[in-house]
Amino acid sequence: MKSAFLFLKYSQEKFDYGHWINAPKLTSVMTDSRELKKILAPIWDDLKLFQKEFEDALRSEVRLINIIAKYLIRHKGKGIRPVLTILSARMTGTPTLNSYKAAAMVEFLHVATLMHDDVVDDAKLRRGFPTINRVWKNKASIIMGDFLLSKVLTNLIGLRNFDALDLISVTAGRLSTGEMLQIEKSYRKNMKEKVYYKMIKDKTASLIGTSCELGAITSSGKGNHKEKLRNYGENFGIAFQIKDDLFDILGSSKDTGKDVNSDVSRNMMTLPVIYTLERNITSVERKHIRKTMKNGASKKDIRIMTEIVDSHGGFDYARDQINNYSDCAIDALAEFPDSPYKQSLVDLTAYNANRNR
Repeated sequence: MKSAFLFLKYSQEKFDYGHWINAPKLTSVMTDSRELKKILAPIWDDLKLFQKEFEDALRSEVRLINIIAKYLIRHKGKGIRPVLTILSARMTGTPTLNSYKAAAMVEFLHVATLMHDDVVDDAKLRRGFPTINRVWKNKASIIMGDFLLSKVLTNLIGLRNFDALDLISVTAGRLSTGEMLQIEKSYRKNMKEKVYYKMIKDKTASLIGTSCELGAITSSGKGNHKEKLRNYGENFGIAFQIKDDLFDILGSSKDTGKDVNSDVSRNMMTLPVIYTLERNITSVERKHIRKTMKNGASKKDIRIMTEIVDSHGGFDYARDQINNYSDCAIDALAEFPDSPYKQSLVDLTAYNANRNR
């Protein structure tokens, strides 16, 4: 009944994209944080152009696609990937139309993978609102994800750039590989720290690194420092994923806007848990963690597991790794001259390390 109500609510609204690109609303791309608005200030006009490119590409002759697209736009996430594309383009030259197309492309790819993941995980919330599969059911969610992937291909062809084509092709493969590696390890109920890093580099950091590299490829500059920007992005992406790992155990639905303990309930191993299991813990503690990392774990089980992980330094270790990879990301920018865009990348790295959602 609730799904039907939401469907009617959004189908009756006028599909007006222009409403969403007013400057005060623009960084629903991320949050209303004053700090974040300051970080994005140097590319504010660029973000307007990106937003137009993104929304124009979502228009369709099919009414249901437009309805779901409007829902996506209204509840858009942090938008970190397109922001990184534009900042990287500014670091190496001046953004072109292809830069905005590339920024839209990485966001389409990211959102499409999230929609498919939500179906696989039977997720109920994302960013504090019902997931597409919750409102319009799995079939519409999967097909809408496929529609977004088709837009990735359209934008990719429109770039007319073989470097970009090669980069996105490799990245798409890495995204799938990382997700499958995580599923495989969840079945086998084990994951070593080395494998964990391989997994998050592929499933999360690869697309963030690609977002940065595409900025360099599509700017009016010579495309210098592509590797440095990719290194920045991949290290930033690792820190970003570890931060999300902490939220999965320590966060709340109110803070994170999505189902918490979802990784725990699906037996998905995260860094704090992996670190704890590799310590010299008692057999009782180990047994409890293994028991909790199964479907149907109670809130009490999760609370006890959290206390075990905390007592053995699992959370502190994860925070240290966030700081280490954040430092590596900033170090990758050392050769670039000082500029507002470089400062935004540095500040964005610090923002990620300290964000509360």
